[in-house]
Amino acid sequence: MTSPFTPKTLSFLRSLTRHNNRDWFRERKPQYEQHVRGPMIALLARLARDLPAFAPELVSDPRVSLYRIYRDTRFSGDKQPLKTHIGARFPAQGFARNEGAGLYLEIAPGWVWIGGGLYMPSPADLRAIREHIAAHHRSLRRIVTAPAFRRAVGELDGERLARVPLGYARDHPAAEYLRFKQFLAGCEFEADLAVRGRFYAQVLTIFRAVAPLVRFLNAPLLAERRGVTQTTLRTDRAPTRDRRPAARRRGAPAPTW
Repeated sequence: MTSPFTPKTLSFLRSLTRHNNRDWFRERKPQYEQHVRGPMIALLARLARDLPAFAPELVSDPRVSLYRIYRDTRFSGDKQPLKTHIGARFPAQGFARNEGAGLYLEIAPGWVWIGGGLYMPSPADLRAIREHIAAHHRSLRRIVTAPAFRRAVGELDGERLARVPLGYARDHPAAEYLRFKQFLAGCEFEADLAVRGRFYAQVLTIFRAVAPLVRFLNAPLLAERRGVTQTTLRTDRAPTRDRRPAARRRGAPAPTW
């Protein structure tokens, strides 16, 4: 697939960085729609067709995935009104907005970031994930040491504690993973990747590699919401796609935002 983004995408984002005000943007909003938002929507449409092959539980829909250009400055010291990048998140079905792990893509004037994970889990979600890691650490190790994962994103990343959290032995076999407070896996590229022919193939390669981690992280969170015990969880396989007509499916999960 030829990338839907063009040099005009990056040019617009660079100009927006220099002229970050609503009046400037309002006059040029048609250019934003044509060169930035429109191409991202085209990318989401293509991913909506390709994600089900390896991550059928993830959502690629502009109404869910696409971040707004306007910043929420109410509680920020940075009062610039507009984001100078365009980003999209691919969450799992069954979560409220901004909950759970997902895949993520960002295009900025100076970089492209492709990956996923869980950036800011709540204390309750972090506890559930740590319990899941303690019980299923071999599965997590297989995921983050798989050759495809290593080639695509390197190692599991994110902020972590200096020591194993309270309640777990210092020599726990999952000690290195229990220390994580964030669970991130991705790769940063030069911005011009977004306009190259290999862009979409690179997105798919990384998303395929990171999707098992996203599934592992979401398993205990979905289980809590559904009242499932840790001992019944299976996180090593993608969910089986139900190929019956939609009208005949029972209990099919749907986005809640």
